[in-house]
Amino acid sequence: MAEETNIRSFFTPSLSSVSGNIVNKTRGDKSIWAIVVLLTVASLLLVYSSTGSLAFRTAKSNESYLFKQFAFIVLGLIIIYFAHRINYTLYSKVALILFMISLPLLLYTLLFGVELNSGSRWIRLPVLNMTFQTSDLAKLALFMYLSRMLSRKQAVIKDFKKGFLPIITPVIIICVLIAPANLSTALLVAGTSFILMFIGRVNIRHLGLTILIGAIPVIFLIITALLTYDSTTHEAKKLPAVLSVGRIPTWIGRVQSFIHSNEDKDNERSYQINQAKIAIAKGGLIGKGPGNSEQRNFLPHSYSDFIYAIIIEEYGLLGAGVILFIYLFFLFRCIKIYRKCPYAFGAFLALALSFTLVIQAIANMGVNVSLFPNTGVTLPLLSKGGSSFLFTCFSIGIILSVARNVEQLEGSLTTNQTEEVEKGN
Repeated sequence: MAEETNIRSFFTPSLSSVSGNIVNKTRGDKSIWAIVVLLTVASLLLVYSSTGSLAFRTAKSNESYLFKQFAFIVLGLIIIYFAHRINYTLYSKVALILFMISLPLLLYTLLFGVELNSGSRWIRLPVLNMTFQTSDLAKLALFMYLSRMLSRKQAVIKDFKKGFLPIITPVIIICVLIAPANLSTALLVAGTSFILMFIGRVNIRHLGLTILIGAIPVIFLIITALLTYDSTTHEAKKLPAVLSVGRIPTWIGRVQSFIHSNEDKDNERSYQINQAKIAIAKGGLIGKGPGNSEQRNFLPHSYSDFIYAIIIEEYGLLGAGVILFIYLFFLFRCIKIYRKCPYAFGAFLALALSFTLVIQAIANMGVNVSLFPNTGVTLPLLSKGGSSFLFTCFSIGIILSVARNVEQLEGSLTTNQTEEVEKGN
């Protein structure tokens, strides 16, 4: 008995000291930490509730996906902790290296990646036997590099050759490499980049001309979708051979389903949208209650792309509104970090990563409520864990790294001011 007491006394102080050490070293915006904890806990409930049909198809239990999600959350929190402990200036030094690594990875994904619906989006890691989207790494590398370039080119930012071209070129390269496999992600990356460049004082005429040029293929896609849809039979026409390459038929089909979702007879193509509408209609104002979703059994990808529809069905419009508010509050806190950060790179980096996460969240919500065509993007921190979840955690860790250094700087300034007042007295 005495020996057991001694063992307990040996482990208890060490465990408490380790946990106390971690808490003491945890810095950054406390509101963002609270948002991370709140969303990850909510993801446990949502993933457990929405993986019933997936568990049935894979002959697994719901609990197995719950434990897997919990493991991703623990790993994600570890990534956030260590990423926020690194001085954010280090990310400026590795930005170019990560950008150069992402280019061959994107090419490899296009040529040899794992295919789903005719789109190569993933590569398989041989040792871990796990797939991840190279576009997630490319996005992170691009925004690091873009923040670095914007901070260094402020003196010549209005000049086309010296300022604009070096900044827009990496954006175009990344978007062109992502687009063939994942057009929606390419458009989100481009949109976030243009917002960041606008805030970074890039010439508006240069931005406007680039947006007009980039809008040409998008407008062509929309016009093609309208012309290849028969309004009398409510069915899509056969596409010419030129437009039947790669993911183009999928893009056209998604635009057609979005525009003609009410009269589209192709049940397979409009099935997801219709099931999401049913889930929203059943949810009403306060929802059916946690775990009481019925459409989770019919809605494909209810645990990832269409998890927001399950949120509305189970927690109603009020619960969905709370989730939207949380993401907007997260953006508000990041904008405060941007305004407080005295150094351009940290300010641009925090803003870029927060914008891309919130824009992705709004895009996912918009798809679920039929405001946008189907994009295939997940809801950050709420959808079932995967490589996207871990890269989201890494991005939040970088934002908290900027916030931590801003706090340290403010603390040192306050200490210096106090010492000056004491000396004056």
